[in-house]
Amino acid sequence: MKIDVIRKLPEVLDTIFVLHHEDGDISKVEFLPGKIVSMLTRVLNAESFTFKAGEIKSIYYSDPETHSRIFLIGVGKPEKLSASSLRTTFANAIRQALKQKSKTIYVFTGFDVPLTDVIYGHVISEAALMASYKFDRYLPQENKHHIECVHLVIDTKNTRHINRGILEGRLYTEANFIARNLVNEPANVLNPEYLAEQAKKTALHYGLSIEVHALDKIRRLKMEAFLAVARGSVHEPRLIVMRYNGTNDHKSPVIGLIGKGLTYDSGGYCIKTPQGMLTMKDDMSGAAAVIGVMSAIANLKLKVNVTAVIAACENMISGEAYRPGDIIRAMNGKTIEVINTDAEGRLTLIDAINYAIEKENIAKIIDIATLTGAAAAAVGPDYSVLISNDKAWSKQLIEAGEATGELVWQLPARDEYKEMLKSEIADLKNTGGPWGGAITAGLFIREFVENKPWMHIDIAGSAYREKEGGIYSFGATGVGVRMLIQLFRCMED
Repeated sequence: MKIDVIRKLPEVLDTIFVLHHEDGDISKVEFLPGKIVSMLTRVLNAESFTFKAGEIKSIYYSDPETHSRIFLIGVGKPEKLSASSLRTTFANAIRQALKQKSKTIYVFTGFDVPLTDVIYGHVISEAALMASYKFDRYLPQENKHHIECVHLVIDTKNTRHINRGILEGRLYTEANFIARNLVNEPANVLNPEYLAEQAKKTALHYGLSIEVHALDKIRRLKMEAFLAVARGSVHEPRLIVMRYNGTNDHKSPVIGLIGKGLTYDSGGYCIKTPQGMLTMKDDMSGAAAVIGVMSAIANLKLKVNVTAVIAACENMISGEAYRPGDIIRAMNGKTIEVINTDAEGRLTLIDAINYAIEKENIAKIIDIATLTGAAAAAVGPDYSVLISNDKAWSKQLIEAGEATGELVWQLPARDEYKEMLKSEIADLKNTGGPWGGAITAGLFIREFVENKPWMHIDIAGSAYREKEGGIYSFGATGVGVRMLIQLFRCMED
């Protein structure tokens, strides 16, 4: 999709978007053809459309010379307009235009947008591209329709900042699409080996360093918690390590980015319900987000050093699968009593974190995972859960989430809840019981971070959508990608 800024209009306009504030005067929209202004004035006088926030009205205009689809798009009161609200409203309008088979869209704005040119261009670009996303790899070609162009009609010769924003929005979206495409692949296609191959292709394309360790190396590393989860599957696990050195100084601190890589999760012997297993191809959403983020920080040439570690495997049932009651040993030597085989993600994450600390010498840790149903139940699909031991860093992440619309809600890392993880026969249990499940899962992981600055992002509720809306289509959201790119931009040296 082409997105640009223009001043000169063609004779015929396929689709017109008119963005205006509440009770705005349509006659003051610059460049909008006079005959269309007259028609819209009559419509607005006859109807109750007042450009309230999120309102969209579609009109078909036809005369001997012109045939246009017109979308009136309300943004509400200008002083209340935010990047997130504009992103959602514009995405919903794009979605409607797609349904009406629009090809070229001309965007007219009837007010001074209270955002910088960079942010405005970024938001429009991001909304247009993300709302147009559809995972259609397995659909017939004739069912596919795409918007070809979005032109921002603006009376300015200085388009540098808007064009910069448009490009940034495209780069953020490109990284998001990498994650969404991976998560949307069915599990009979995307297994640990396939995920590793896709990570290699991404690394090659964006100039990242990568190593992929197979079963023998994982055994030599004594990553027994990771291996226990992987044992039930015919597909061997893979340990994926991606590196980016943006400071050109190998002595600069390295941030560890750890993604949960369960390419399918049956629950193991604590098996999920059939309905609960239906979307479990999304249990590698954390890993997919990590791969997307790594592509973007390399593409943007950010001045940060980041090492990503993904422990990729399947949690399946077989004669080899681990069981409730087993005691396993993590890479750092701690023993874990398995209470629930469906609390598997944290077992793979802790060995990936141990690896990052011991072998990659990381200074800070971010892990991102579809970890607990408790997180989804607590905050729903619009938020991710954050648990951390670093207040300042958490504040940065929350602000990055607000800027990108990928919201996070911080839960307390309450030390008293550690008692729930106490085992009579091992160092820890892998679950803390029915109460505070999102918190106790975070506290379990915290036991393995060695007091380094750490943030745990649980995206169990936000990683997948059952219906479209705003910037998200049905399926994977790629949540975490844009937020973490924004965070790393704020952390540049």
